[in-house]
Amino acid sequence: MGPDGRAAALAALRERELDVLVIGGGIVGAGTALDAATRGLATGIVEARDWGAGTSSRSSKLVHGGIRYLEQLDFRLVREALIERGLLLQRIAPHLVKPVKFLYPVRVPLIERFYIGAGMTLYDLFSWTGGRPPGVPHHRHLTRRQLAKAAPDLAPDAFRGGLVYYDAQVDDARYVASLVRTAAEYGAHAASRVRVEGLIREGARVVGVEALDRESGETFTIRARQVVSATGVWTDEIQGMAGVRPFRVRASKGVHLVVPRDRIRGTIGLLLRTEKSVLFLIPWGRHWLIGTTDTDWHLDLAHPAATAADIDYLLAHINTVLATPLTRDDVEGVYAGLRPLLAGESEETSKLSREHIVATPLPGLVVVAGGKFTTYRVMAKDTVDAVARGLDRPTPVSVTEDIGLTGAEGYRAAWNRRGRIARRHRIPVGAVGHLLNRYGTHAREVLALIRERPELAELLPGSEDYLMAEVVYAASAEGALHLDDVLARRTRMSIEAWDRGVSAAPVAASLMAEVLGWDEARIAHETERYTERVAAERASQLEHDDASAERIRLKAREV
Repeated sequence: MGPDGRAAALAALRERELDVLVIGGGIVGAGTALDAATRGLATGIVEARDWGAGTSSRSSKLVHGGIRYLEQLDFRLVREALIERGLLLQRIAPHLVKPVKFLYPVRVPLIERFYIGAGMTLYDLFSWTGGRPPGVPHHRHLTRRQLAKAAPDLAPDAFRGGLVYYDAQVDDARYVASLVRTAAEYGAHAASRVRVEGLIREGARVVGVEALDRESGETFTIRARQVVSATGVWTDEIQGMAGVRPFRVRASKGVHLVVPRDRIRGTIGLLLRTEKSVLFLIPWGRHWLIGTTDTDWHLDLAHPAATAADIDYLLAHINTVLATPLTRDDVEGVYAGLRPLLAGESEETSKLSREHIVATPLPGLVVVAGGKFTTYRVMAKDTVDAVARGLDRPTPVSVTEDIGLTGAEGYRAAWNRRGRIARRHRIPVGAVGHLLNRYGTHAREVLALIRERPELAELLPGSEDYLMAEVVYAASAEGALHLDDVLARRTRMSIEAWDRGVSAAPVAASLMAEVLGWDEARIAHETERYTERVAAERASQLEHDDASAERIRLKAREV
């Protein structure tokens, strides 16, 4: 996944005909590439920007069954998601996916407690399958006094108690990067910053794509027996190239706020009902995530902008239950993402389907859309099943249920030895735990960089968590090509640091330069572009409507 790996992948994409080419490097595209590669198919995957740069790095960072779908009686979707949650927690990515505890508050003691409790019991039951435990505790009830102890900064008259239940959370961008790296380890040819400009057809059949390497400016052809579009909110763009539209995808904007953990005391997250949907308060390391909004979006798909109205909406709703209200000054970071929802022509976005669809609108072209982060593996399996039918030859069944992501094997043993590892490398045990929960057993490779250059154990400016070694590793082993890739996705400084990564930018750019061969002019260029991005995002978040915010956000030049 380093620069040499990208060059080798590009060479293979040019020179050989693939069984399957996946367009789109988000969670579904990456999962599809892994599923195809582990079935023995010659596989390629291209992404127009960085891995996970769109929706897949801007989610609520939850791996969950979707408890609110129980009310919609969508039991199949909830059960499917809960089964996947268990697989991710225990087998596929225990180093990346962690349990998280939530409060479902009760305002009407008896009736509401009984009603919600019945739903929670179903939630617990659905999470068991084949005798495998769910990987998280079952729900339990809290009295008003227990609630006050667990969440002391909630307004004392807000609730009459509640129910505690568990889901899971993940660094979404890190998960996608790990998924792509795993696919590459199983033989997939993976190249980011490659944009598909058109489809190649022989008669009615799609046989490949015309591609642009956005790093070199070179155009080239990729031939494939089957082409998969896993492009999320860009699905209609690929369908336009094909001249078909089997279904429509609508974009719904979701905005999240990041606030320091010390602003709200407690160890438990919160799920609140709003007039439109639900609002989460999610513990996130040294921070809380507050989200999300749910509004139709018709503007630029690459850079959705959060507005002052979005921020005020979230603050107003969370402040209804806090003893001490939050203000704009408490907000460290803000991010906006777009959900790809399967759409009719007039439904409200909050009611659109979270199911997924796989279609074959033309011979040689498979399109997958919809779904949610938690069920990406099922979506990938269904997509490659459709690819296999198009190949018209015997193809093995999916095996990804039993394949751990890179770094998962041996993670628990390494975690048990983290004290010894810390002493050996002379760094704090907390730093070792941080690395293990980001890289799994690949943490030893980051620690090897520190052993060779002890100064890389220092924190990036403005960060309380991220080490300078992680920047070097992102460029050398995780496919980061630009400063934005490191500060926005390989680390999360763009949303977690008070200055959103500006003070870290020149340091990180200099570290990347050592790996990628940048000169001083390139270091300055990358730093300037990142600073522009932050300034544009901050300015856009002062505007009160989408069009004004988007106009200001787009003043920052594209990486």
